[in-house]
Amino acid sequence: MIKILAACGAGVNSSHQIKSALENELKNRGYQVTCDAVMIKDINEDMLSHYDIFAQIANTDLGFDIHIPVVDAGAILYRIPAMAEPVYEHMEAAIKSVSK
Repeated sequence: MIKILAACGAGVNSSHQIKSALENELKNRGYQVTCDAVMIKDINEDMLSHYDIFAQIANTDLGFDIHIPVVDAGAILYRIPAMAEPVYEHMEAAIKSVSK
């Protein structure tokens, strides 16, 4: 099971849309993933250490180095398949790089 963390400003709307989209699309592609959605301000090194991939909505300086693959997932929010597909492809590559 691949664990993904999605985060947005409030941890309520955008991150949950990305969570849902990633879980649905990646399941359809044959991957076992789970995704959590949180507020960006709540992320710390310890929290991130429990995840395999970080799906960020915007490039954010968290104040520490990230040691897992980072996928820019904000384009999913536009709900335009042509814009979301590169995100899913990047996510697939990240999954393969951390394959469990």
